[in-house]
Amino acid sequence: MTRRVAVTGATGFIGRHLVERLAAIGDDVRAIQRSPVARDDPPGDRSSESAAIHPATATPSYVTVVRAPLEASALTEAFRGVDVVVHLAGVVSATRESDFFDVNVGGTRAVAQAARASGVRLVHMSSLAAAGPAPPTRPRSEDDPSAPITPYGDSKLESERVVASTRGLTWTILRPGVVYGPGDRALLPLFKCARFGVMPLVGRATAAYSIVHVSDLVRAIEAAIGLGSAGDTLFVGHPEPASARDMIEHVRHAVGRRALMVPVPDLLLWMAALAGEVGGTIRGRPLVINRRRYAELSSEGFVCRVDRLREHLGVTAQVDLPTGLAQTAEWYRRERWL
Repeated sequence: MTRRVAVTGATGFIGRHLVERLAAIGDDVRAIQRSPVARDDPPGDRSSESAAIHPATATPSYVTVVRAPLEASALTEAFRGVDVVVHLAGVVSATRESDFFDVNVGGTRAVAQAARASGVRLVHMSSLAAAGPAPPTRPRSEDDPSAPITPYGDSKLESERVVASTRGLTWTILRPGVVYGPGDRALLPLFKCARFGVMPLVGRATAAYSIVHVSDLVRAIEAAIGLGSAGDTLFVGHPEPASARDMIEHVRHAVGRRALMVPVPDLLLWMAALAGEVGGTIRGRPLVINRRRYAELSSEGFVCRVDRLREHLGVTAQVDLPTGLAQTAEWYRRERWL
């Protein structure tokens, strides 16, 4: 049977991949967009009622774009008739702490209330940042107490609490690590550094990070939609964590340049973070390095266990870091981002 899936944040990095995948397998997708729209419509969209044909099956699948703010009354109407809601909309970077909570907490509260009122399940996208840092020697499990270290992590943890405390709501929470892949803007500066021939090495030498290619995250979301688990919180990441040095080495190889690796002292990184904080406030948008990024980069790492993802959803990340970064670099070149 055709599933009817509403997706908030459909024009974001993850949202575009998810919408494209769901439409390709024949799901009826309702792409929820806030107004005004910051980016282009999702892949496959032709109009407010658009049809796309999956080339392998010639079965029509639909992407319906619905303009709605993150408000409970508007979303209740937008969710009417769907089977499940995937909530991706949120703020990842901001100059004001209140912006994280206004959108990540307030928006999630509206989505949860609307999903409950519409009688539909909710798959909520959180983050490993909500759990807090952990080194590769002691990776976090879902049962460990959460200890976020940034306003973003605080807001995502509070969003989880909002979901879990909404009575009558059936939900699944996913906590991905660092998500990358074609269309990602967060790692783009690292690729540009490699092209220019200088790669900054920052953070602790012993730190490592759980990462996941966007296609593997989409597989996890798809499984959460299909299995309908209730009250589950799951980390999403590749079983093998990566150090900062690993990332740099594989980015250099993907770009094809013999870039010089330059260690950045912690004091210099801290000074750059303060300057970035001031510059971001003046410009009205966050810069690449600021106090939040410094807290993350100077931590012991963000590594999580992914046993529960495999056991509960049957998903194991398949795209290794060298392959994923090579695909990402190729996409950047094709789209002239690099």
